[in-house]
Amino acid sequence: MQEKQLTSASGYLYLGIALVCFATAAIAASYGGGLLAGLLGFAGLFILKGIVVIYPKEGMAATFFGDYVGTIKETGLQWVNPLYNKTKISLRARNLNGQTLKVNDKMGNPVEIAAVVVWQVKDTAKALFEVDNYVNFVQIQSEAAVRKLANSYAYDHMEDETSSVTLRDSTGQINLFLEQELNERLERAGVDIIEARVSHLAYSSEIAGAMLQRQQASAMIAARRLIVEGAVGMVELALERLEKNGVVSLDEERKAAMVSNLLVVLCGEKSVSPVVNAGTLYN
Repeated sequence: MQEKQLTSASGYLYLGIALVCFATAAIAASYGGGLLAGLLGFAGLFILKGIVVIYPKEGMAATFFGDYVGTIKETGLQWVNPLYNKTKISLRARNLNGQTLKVNDKMGNPVEIAAVVVWQVKDTAKALFEVDNYVNFVQIQSEAAVRKLANSYAYDHMEDETSSVTLRDSTGQINLFLEQELNERLERAGVDIIEARVSHLAYSSEIAGAMLQRQQASAMIAARRLIVEGAVGMVELALERLEKNGVVSLDEERKAAMVSNLLVVLCGEKSVSPVVNAGTLYN
């Protein structure tokens, strides 16, 4: 079923006709024409029944004895066949703040995820007649899309180092995938997704503590690796300059002792207390 445009007449014109009918009916009744007055009054009421007010960003779908006739989107005071059954539907943008869901990601870890969806009706015929309740349909399908999103990707690269897209690190691609998935699911209901964004993402409470420790350990290892690389470079530079400037001539054993001392000083977590050697390296 596709939306059809329904043309309407000016409501002001038919409002004037209805008022003329009522006025004529009153005159006829005053002269004793009861039957004519009744007919004119009924005609005026019949005409008034066809007058509708349509606000901006609003549509009105009309059916005639069960058949879909079309949708009026012209704003203002309009007039249609009084026998039509008329249903108004909002065309404004709406927000859906999804509830937080507990889902397993691609690696099987439980995560908490939620999304915010901005949507609007673009096909009134599909929204009213293809699904039972289009608002409820949007809510349920949005939750299903978020669940599929979480199941399709790992939380971060720590869980899946080979994946180029993760839930935490690839926000733009994840949101694009969510929009595409929602548009495919909600096309049946005539709904257009304006924007879809992940609003909440975290590990589930039962594993959050363990994952935090893992992240802290990874950060510590990375920091230590950087410190060691920098310390080795500084030691190499020190030995190179000492030999180049001829400050002191060191054999291999003295070089090893100097490297050991410098690495302890540069890589230690606490400040080092120096010990002055008044003798030689061998005494």
